[in-house]
Parts: sequence; structure tokens; C-alpha cells
Amino acid sequence: MDLITIGTLAKRAGMGAGTLRYYETLGLIAPVARTRGRYRLYRDGELRRLRFIRRGQELGFSLEEIAVLLGLNERRGARAADVKQLTQEKLRDIDQRIRDLERMKRGLERLSERCHGEGPASECPILAALNGDDGRAEAL
Repeated sequence: MDLITIGTLAKRAGMGAGTLRYYETLGLIAPVARTRGRYRLYRDGELRRLRFIRRGQELGFSLEEIAVLLGLNERRGARAADVKQLTQEKLRDIDQRIRDLERMKRGLERLSERCHGEGPASECPILAALNGDDGRAEAL
């Protein structure tokens, strides 16, 4: 069993040692031993786990959700249905965020159309809408 330091693991994973320490506090990774100087030692195989975490984050899963997925990935008898359910929940969450972003975009577009970018900022319809001045807040 090859043991590597946190610095070596971080370098191989392309992330900082601080990130690995944070993941350790969350229980996502764990050192298998420590040196006499109290340096963390990890199995070389932890790199695979870190790649799993990174890929999960790239797909929008939170670290909490990734912890669940890691558990399902490692638990004997875990059901694919549980993985699919978590994935479908994430898709619904992403769809909602997209709708929210589209709503924000429409509101900003309406506000931007009202502002000609001339004159003092105190007369800007965007700021007026943000301040909630009468008749100008409906774009929000």
C-alpha cells in the first residue's frame, strides 16, 4: 500500500491541500495514518475519490449530495434507483434555477431598455426600480 502526503495528493488531484483538509472535515476523505510529525498520509487510491468529488461538483451536486453518492458508490447492495432519484432531484433543482435566472434576465432586460445611459445616476430608471420608486418597480 503506497502512502502519500496531503501535498502530493493535492498536487496529483490539481487542488490545494486546504481543500483536502476541508473535505476531511466533511468526511469525504480520510487519512489512513499520520507521520511522527503529524502529517496526514493517504492511500494513493484517494485520488480516484477526489476525481469523483470533482466530477460531481461539475454536474452541480453539492458536497452533501456527493457524500451520499459516495456512500451509494461504496455500499454493497446499494440501489441504482437511489442514485437515479438523487439525480432527478438535482435535475429539478437545476430546472428551477434556470427558470429563476431567465426571470432575472427578463427583468434586467426591461430595466436596461429604460435606461439610456445618459444623465445623472440619480435619474437612472434602474436605480429608481431598485429603490422601489412608484411606477418603476414592476420590471423587478
